[in-house]
Amino acid sequence: YNFLEARNGLDLLKDSVIVIATSEVLAEKKSRALINLEIKKKERAVSHLKQKYKSSKLSSEDIHLCLYSICDNDSFLNSNRLPIDTIIGYLKEYFKPGEVEEGFSLSIVSGENGARLSHSHERQYYFALQSLTLWRDIIHEMFYLWHLAEEDILSESMGYKLKDTGQGMQRVQSSPRTYRAMQGILRNVQQKVNQWVGSSVIHMGDHNVPNALMFIDKYTQVPFILSPIIRCIENLESLCEKDKGIDKFVASAYGSVDNLKKTILYDFFRSAFDGSGADNFYDAGSCIDGRLTSAWNWCSLLHTKPYFIIFRLTGFVGFDGDFK
Repeated sequence: YNFLEARNGLDLLKDSVIVIATSEVLAEKKSRALINLEIKKKERAVSHLKQKYKSSKLSSEDIHLCLYSICDNDSFLNSNRLPIDTIIGYLKEYFKPGEVEEGFSLSIVSGENGARLSHSHERQYYFALQSLTLWRDIIHEMFYLWHLAEEDILSESMGYKLKDTGQGMQRVQSSPRTYRAMQGILRNVQQKVNQWVGSSVIHMGDHNVPNALMFIDKYTQVPFILSPIIRCIENLESLCEKDKGIDKFVASAYGSVDNLKKTILYDFFRSAFDGSGADNFYDAGSCIDGRLTSAWNWCSLLHTKPYFIIFRLTGFVGFDGDFK
């Protein structure tokens, strides 16, 4: 925006054609002919905008750079925010806050199965929903948060100390710009959800989250946590169609493919949002940072789950690598 404003080129951002010029062309089971058509349509839109808005102050290459910078953001959101939207969709599809299906109550009790929180089915539903919604909105604002984090890290007025935080020597530094932005995101999420469950404490500049870059890096891991779950759920039906042996196993162990999907999601929405992952409520529990700690803890225990073999059969390799 500042780049275009300095060159009298803000009208470019108001042109409706910019939507086509900056959209990411996704495969999504499209034919090659349709994909080629969308690529050509995008190229024509880019060419049109470059021709229309170039000036003595704004070259066609400058416009090209701006358009693809916007497209980079769209691509990032498709890769990182979309998995969260999908998981939220699963939560709303398979579970209802006011209805408890036998064998699929999301309720948790502190002290049972590693849980450090006690929630009814309805309360746990909203706790998982608001946590996922918060992650979604943080990812949506990631480029903005990254910009603020760099300003905080490089600030000459905010000193830092090297401390052993329990995770090695870390640069512990207050990050007021990023912290204020996070408070704003949190307020917006609290207004979206029906009720807020748990703590609103944001860790930043302490032994849990030493600085702003560490904070935003934690949330870039969210898609790595959720994508393998989505791939497993999405590939289950085709896996059973291709292999009758696996189909019989799923039918005998879980009743149906849909019931297996629900079993996996049921465990995730309970165990990945149960306050586990640390030995005190300051480091884990229901605080903003602790919600992600619990999800990481679920990842570390996936190999102990009875349905882990299903993840392996659908191509699971790990949470930080190539999700085949």
